[in-house]
Amino acid sequence: MSTAAPTADRAGPGALAVAFALASVYILWGSTYLAIRFALESYPPFLLGAGRMFLAGLIMYVVLRSRGVAAPTGRQWRTLWVLSIWMVLLSNGLVNLAETEVGSGLAAIAVASMPLFAGVFAMMRGRHPSKIEWVGLVIGFLGVLWLNAGSELSSSTLGLVCLVIAPIAWAWGSIWSRDQDLPQPFMSAAGQMLTGSVWMLIAAMVHGERITQMPSLSATGAMLYLVVAGSIFGFTAYIWLLHHVRPALATSYAYVNPPIAVLFGALIGGEHFTAHDLGAMAVILMGVVIITLAKARGAKAIAPSPTSEPAA
Repeated sequence: MSTAAPTADRAGPGALAVAFALASVYILWGSTYLAIRFALESYPPFLLGAGRMFLAGLIMYVVLRSRGVAAPTGRQWRTLWVLSIWMVLLSNGLVNLAETEVGSGLAAIAVASMPLFAGVFAMMRGRHPSKIEWVGLVIGFLGVLWLNAGSELSSSTLGLVCLVIAPIAWAWGSIWSRDQDLPQPFMSAAGQMLTGSVWMLIAAMVHGERITQMPSLSATGAMLYLVVAGSIFGFTAYIWLLHHVRPALATSYAYVNPPIAVLFGALIGGEHFTAHDLGAMAVILMGVVIITLAKARGAKAIAPSPTSEPAA
Protein backbone atom coordinates (compact mmCIF):
# COMPACT_ATOMS: atom_id res chain seq x y z
CA MET A 1 0.00 0.00 0.00
CA SER A 2 1.41 3.38 -0.92
CA THR A 3 2.28 5.83 1.80
CA ALA A 4 1.75 8.83 -0.40
CA ALA A 5 -0.83 11.35 0.68
CA PRO A 6 -4.11 11.45 -1.19
CA THR A 7 -4.89 14.32 -3.51
CA ALA A 8 -6.31 17.35 -1.76
CA ASP A 9 -10.06 17.84 -1.82
CA ARG A 10 -11.27 19.98 -4.75
CA ALA A 11 -13.22 22.38 -2.59
CA GLY A 12 -10.36 22.68 -0.15
CA PRO A 13 -10.59 23.18 3.59
CA GLY A 14 -11.29 26.51 5.25
CA ALA A 15 -8.39 28.84 5.96
CA LEU A 16 -9.17 28.75 9.68
CA ALA A 17 -9.02 24.95 9.76
CA VAL A 18 -5.67 24.93 7.95
CA ALA A 19 -4.29 27.62 10.25
CA PHE A 20 -5.41 25.68 13.33
CA ALA A 21 -3.87 22.44 12.06
CA LEU A 22 -0.60 24.17 11.18
CA ALA A 23 -0.48 25.87 14.58
CA SER A 24 -1.05 22.48 16.22
CA VAL A 25 1.82 20.86 14.33
CA TYR A 26 4.14 23.82 14.80
CA ILE A 27 3.48 24.36 18.50
CA LEU A 28 2.76 20.83 19.72
CA TRP A 29 5.69 19.20 17.93
CA GLY A 30 7.92 22.17 18.68
CA SER A 31 7.15 21.83 22.40
CA THR A 32 7.88 18.10 22.61
CA TYR A 33 11.64 18.63 22.94
CA LEU A 34 11.19 20.59 26.17
CA ALA A 35 8.54 18.14 27.39
CA ILE A 36 11.07 15.32 26.93
CA ARG A 37 13.58 17.22 29.08
CA PHE A 38 11.01 17.65 31.86
CA ALA A 39 9.91 14.01 31.68
CA LEU A 40 13.54 12.84 31.92
CA GLU A 41 13.69 14.29 35.44
CA SER A 42 11.97 11.09 36.64
CA TYR A 43 11.88 8.69 33.69
CA PRO A 44 15.01 7.12 32.13
CA PRO A 45 15.25 7.83 28.37
CA PHE A 46 14.30 4.46 26.89
CA LEU A 47 11.67 3.68 29.53
CA LEU A 48 10.18 7.09 28.83
CA GLY A 49 10.04 6.24 25.14
CA ALA A 50 8.58 2.81 25.80
CA GLY A 51 5.79 4.19 27.99
CA ARG A 52 5.00 7.07 25.68
CA MET A 53 4.90 4.99 22.50
CA PHE A 54 2.94 2.13 24.04
CA LEU A 55 0.20 4.37 25.46
CA ALA A 56 -0.12 6.48 22.31
CA GLY A 57 0.02 3.46 20.01
CA LEU A 58 -2.53 1.50 22.04
CA ILE A 59 -4.99 4.40 22.18
CA MET A 60 -4.70 5.03 18.44
CA TYR A 61 -4.95 1.32 17.61
CA VAL A 62 -8.10 0.79 19.72
CA VAL A 63 -9.80 3.91 18.33
CA LEU A 64 -8.96 3.00 14.74
CA ARG A 65 -10.17 -0.59 15.09
CA SER A 66 -13.41 0.63 16.71
CA ARG A 67 -13.94 2.83 13.65
CA GLY A 68 -13.53 -0.11 11.31
CA VAL A 69 -9.96 0.46 10.12
CA ALA A 70 -8.35 -2.83 9.09
CA ALA A 71 -5.59 -4.22 11.28
CA PRO A 72 -2.15 -4.65 9.67
CA THR A 73 -1.63 -7.94 7.89
CA GLY A 74 1.07 -10.34 9.03
CA ARG A 75 3.41 -9.07 6.33
CA GLN A 76 2.69 -5.46 7.29
CA TRP A 77 3.39 -6.19 10.96
CA ARG A 78 6.80 -7.61 9.96
CA THR A 79 7.53 -4.42 8.03
CA LEU A 80 6.41 -2.30 10.99
CA TRP A 81 8.75 -4.18 13.32
CA VAL A 82 11.68 -3.28 11.06
CA LEU A 83 10.53 0.26 10.36
CA SER A 84 10.07 1.07 14.05
CA ILE A 85 13.76 0.38 14.66
CA TRP A 86 14.56 3.40 12.48
CA MET A 87 11.55 5.61 13.16
CA VAL A 88 11.11 5.01 16.89
CA LEU A 89 14.10 3.39 18.59
CA LEU A 90 16.95 5.10 16.74
CA SER A 91 15.16 8.43 16.29
CA ASN A 92 12.95 9.18 19.28
CA GLY A 93 14.94 6.94 21.62
CA LEU A 94 18.28 8.57 20.82
CA VAL A 95 16.80 12.07 21.10
CA ASN A 96 15.64 11.12 24.59
CA LEU A 97 19.12 9.82 25.42
CA ALA A 98 20.79 12.93 24.01
CA GLU A 99 18.62 15.21 26.12
CA THR A 100 20.07 13.69 29.28
CA GLU A 101 23.18 15.74 28.44
CA VAL A 102 22.20 18.56 26.06
CA GLY A 103 19.41 21.12 26.03
CA SER A 104 16.08 20.60 24.32
CA GLY A 105 16.52 23.50 21.90
CA LEU A 106 19.92 22.27 20.77
CA ALA A 107 18.45 18.80 20.17
CA ALA A 108 15.73 20.34 18.00
CA ILE A 109 18.32 22.26 15.98
CA ALA A 110 20.31 19.08 15.34
CA VAL A 111 17.22 17.07 14.35
CA ALA A 112 16.33 19.80 11.84
CA SER A 113 18.99 18.29 9.58
CA MET A 114 16.72 15.30 8.85
CA PRO A 115 15.43 16.55 5.46
CA LEU A 116 19.04 16.95 4.33
CA PHE A 117 19.79 13.29 4.99
CA ALA A 118 16.46 12.34 3.37
CA GLY A 119 17.63 14.10 0.24
CA VAL A 120 20.88 12.12 0.24
CA PHE A 121 19.09 8.79 0.73
CA ALA A 122 16.57 9.64 -1.99
CA MET A 123 19.50 10.34 -4.31
CA MET A 124 21.06 6.97 -3.45
CA ARG A 125 17.78 5.31 -4.45
CA GLY A 126 17.71 6.97 -7.87
CA ARG A 127 16.01 10.29 -7.20
CA HIS A 128 18.71 12.83 -8.12
CA PRO A 129 18.43 16.33 -6.67
CA SER A 130 17.96 19.35 -8.89
CA LYS A 131 20.57 22.12 -8.96
CA ILE A 132 18.56 24.15 -6.47
CA GLU A 133 18.24 21.15 -4.15
CA TRP A 134 22.01 20.65 -4.35
CA VAL A 135 22.44 24.24 -3.17
CA GLY A 136 20.11 23.55 -0.26
CA LEU A 137 21.93 20.33 0.64
CA VAL A 138 25.34 22.02 0.63
CA ILE A 139 24.14 24.98 2.70
CA GLY A 140 22.31 22.74 5.16
CA PHE A 141 25.24 20.41 5.72
CA LEU A 142 27.58 23.37 6.24
CA GLY A 143 25.20 24.40 9.01
CA VAL A 144 25.34 20.90 10.51
CA LEU A 145 29.15 20.98 10.50
CA TRP A 146 29.11 24.42 12.08
CA LEU A 147 26.70 23.29 14.80
CA ASN A 148 28.77 20.20 15.65
CA ALA A 149 32.07 22.06 15.61
CA GLY A 150 31.64 24.57 18.39
CA SER A 151 28.36 24.26 20.23
CA GLU A 152 27.46 22.47 23.45
CA LEU A 153 27.50 19.28 21.39
CA SER A 154 31.28 19.43 21.09
CA SER A 155 31.56 18.84 24.85
CA SER A 156 29.09 15.94 24.92
CA THR A 157 30.19 12.90 22.95
CA LEU A 158 26.95 11.08 23.81
CA GLY A 159 24.80 13.99 22.72
CA LEU A 160 26.77 14.46 19.53
CA VAL A 161 26.58 10.79 18.50
CA CYS A 162 22.87 10.50 19.33
CA LEU A 163 21.91 13.68 17.50
CA VAL A 164 23.82 12.63 14.41
CA ILE A 165 22.32 9.13 14.30
CA ALA A 166 18.72 10.16 15.14
CA PRO A 167 18.01 12.31 12.04
CA ILE A 168 19.89 9.86 9.82
CA ALA A 169 17.76 6.96 11.09
CA TRP A 170 14.55 8.93 10.74
CA ALA A 171 15.46 10.02 7.21
CA TRP A 172 16.40 6.50 6.13
CA GLY A 173 13.20 5.02 7.58
CA SER A 174 11.13 7.69 5.82
CA ILE A 175 12.68 6.98 2.43
CA TRP A 176 12.80 3.17 2.86
CA SER A 177 9.14 3.03 3.91
CA ARG A 178 7.99 4.43 0.56
CA ASP A 179 8.64 1.09 -1.15
CA GLN A 180 7.05 -1.06 1.57
CA ASP A 181 3.61 -2.58 2.03
CA LEU A 182 2.14 -0.62 4.94
CA PRO A 183 -1.34 -0.06 6.41
CA GLN A 184 -3.07 3.29 5.99
CA PRO A 185 -1.09 6.13 7.65
CA PHE A 186 -2.90 6.31 11.00
CA MET A 187 -2.77 2.55 11.52
CA SER A 188 0.84 2.51 10.35
CA ALA A 189 1.71 5.10 12.99
CA ALA A 190 -0.11 3.14 15.69
CA GLY A 191 1.67 -0.06 14.66
CA GLN A 192 5.06 1.64 14.62
CA MET A 193 4.52 3.04 18.09
CA LEU A 194 3.40 -0.32 19.48
CA THR A 195 6.30 -2.26 17.97
CA GLY A 196 8.68 0.58 18.74
CA SER A 197 7.70 0.48 22.41
CA VAL A 198 8.96 -3.11 22.55
CA TRP A 199 12.31 -2.09 21.01
CA MET A 200 12.48 0.75 23.53
CA LEU A 201 11.83 -1.63 26.41
CA ILE A 202 14.60 -3.96 25.20
CA ALA A 203 16.96 -0.97 24.92
CA ALA A 204 16.00 0.09 28.45
CA MET A 205 16.88 -3.38 29.76
CA VAL A 206 20.22 -3.37 27.92
CA HIS A 207 20.90 0.16 29.18
CA GLY A 208 20.16 -0.99 32.74
CA GLU A 209 17.36 1.49 33.30
CA ARG A 210 15.24 1.33 36.42
CA ILE A 211 12.68 3.61 38.07
CA THR A 212 13.75 3.49 41.71
CA GLN A 213 11.34 6.04 43.15
CA MET A 214 7.90 7.47 42.49
CA PRO A 215 8.07 9.78 39.44
CA SER A 216 7.20 13.40 40.13
CA LEU A 217 3.85 14.79 39.06
CA SER A 218 5.53 17.27 36.73
CA ALA A 219 7.55 14.55 34.97
CA THR A 220 4.49 12.32 34.64
CA GLY A 221 2.48 15.25 33.34
CA ALA A 222 5.20 15.89 30.74
CA MET A 223 5.14 12.24 29.69
CA LEU A 224 1.35 12.29 29.29
CA TYR A 225 1.66 15.53 27.34
CA LEU A 226 4.01 13.73 24.95
CA VAL A 227 1.44 10.95 24.56
CA VAL A 228 -1.59 13.15 23.95
CA ALA A 229 -0.24 16.38 22.44
CA GLY A 230 2.81 15.08 20.62
CA SER A 231 1.91 11.57 19.49
CA ILE A 232 -1.89 11.77 19.05
CA PHE A 233 -3.11 15.33 18.48
CA GLY A 234 -0.01 16.59 16.68
CA PHE A 235 0.17 13.56 14.41
CA THR A 236 -3.56 13.70 13.65
CA ALA A 237 -3.22 17.34 12.60
CA TYR A 238 -0.25 16.45 10.40
CA ILE A 239 -2.07 13.65 8.58
CA TRP A 240 -5.08 15.94 8.09
CA LEU A 241 -2.79 18.54 6.50
CA LEU A 242 -1.26 15.94 4.17
CA HIS A 243 -4.77 15.17 2.92
CA HIS A 244 -5.87 18.79 2.45
CA VAL A 245 -2.93 21.05 1.59
CA ARG A 246 0.20 20.97 -0.56
CA PRO A 247 2.93 18.64 0.82
CA ALA A 248 5.37 21.55 0.99
CA LEU A 249 3.05 23.36 3.40
CA ALA A 250 2.26 20.26 5.46
CA THR A 251 5.96 19.46 5.90
CA SER A 252 6.90 23.05 6.70
CA TYR A 253 7.10 21.96 10.35
CA ALA A 254 10.64 20.81 9.51
CA TYR A 255 11.89 24.39 9.60
CA VAL A 256 9.37 25.88 12.02
CA ASN A 257 9.73 23.40 14.89
CA PRO A 258 13.38 24.22 15.74
CA PRO A 259 12.81 27.96 16.38
CA ILE A 260 9.68 27.09 18.36
CA ALA A 261 11.67 24.57 20.42
CA VAL A 262 14.42 27.12 21.02
CA LEU A 263 11.83 29.68 22.14
CA PHE A 264 10.19 27.22 24.57
CA GLY A 265 13.60 26.17 25.88
CA ALA A 266 14.62 29.77 26.55
CA LEU A 267 11.33 31.08 27.98
CA ILE A 268 10.16 28.05 29.97
CA GLY A 269 13.20 25.82 30.37
CA GLY A 270 15.72 28.55 31.18
CA GLU A 271 18.06 27.34 28.43
CA HIS A 272 20.72 29.62 27.01
CA PHE A 273 21.81 29.76 23.39
CA THR A 274 24.94 31.29 21.93
CA ALA A 275 25.25 33.22 18.68
CA HIS A 276 27.01 30.11 17.38
CA ASP A 277 23.95 27.92 18.07
CA LEU A 278 21.50 30.37 16.53
CA GLY A 279 23.73 31.02 13.52
CA ALA A 280 24.08 27.29 12.82
CA MET A 281 20.30 26.90 13.15
CA ALA A 282 19.74 29.69 10.64
CA VAL A 283 22.09 28.06 8.11
CA ILE A 284 20.55 24.59 8.55
CA LEU A 285 17.03 25.94 8.18
CA MET A 286 18.04 27.96 5.13
CA GLY A 287 19.12 24.71 3.47
CA VAL A 288 15.90 22.96 4.49
CA VAL A 289 13.75 25.82 3.17
CA ILE A 290 15.57 25.80 -0.17
CA ILE A 291 15.06 22.03 -0.51
CA THR A 292 11.40 22.28 0.45
CA LEU A 293 10.68 25.03 -2.07
CA ALA A 294 12.63 23.20 -4.78
CA LYS A 295 10.87 19.89 -4.31
CA ALA A 296 7.49 21.66 -4.28
CA ARG A 297 8.15 22.39 -7.96
CA GLY A 298 9.14 18.82 -8.81
CA ALA A 299 7.08 15.78 -9.60
CA LYS A 300 8.16 13.91 -6.49
CA ALA A 301 8.85 14.94 -2.89
CA ILE A 302 11.61 13.75 -0.60
CA ALA A 303 9.82 14.85 2.55
CA PRO A 304 9.34 12.56 5.58
CA SER A 305 6.86 9.73 5.10
CA PRO A 306 3.42 10.41 6.60
CA THR A 307 3.64 7.14 8.48
CA SER A 308 5.43 8.44 11.53
CA GLU A 309 5.76 11.49 13.73
CA PRO A 310 9.00 13.43 14.12
CA ALA A 311 11.87 12.11 16.16
CA ALA A 312 10.85 14.10 19.21
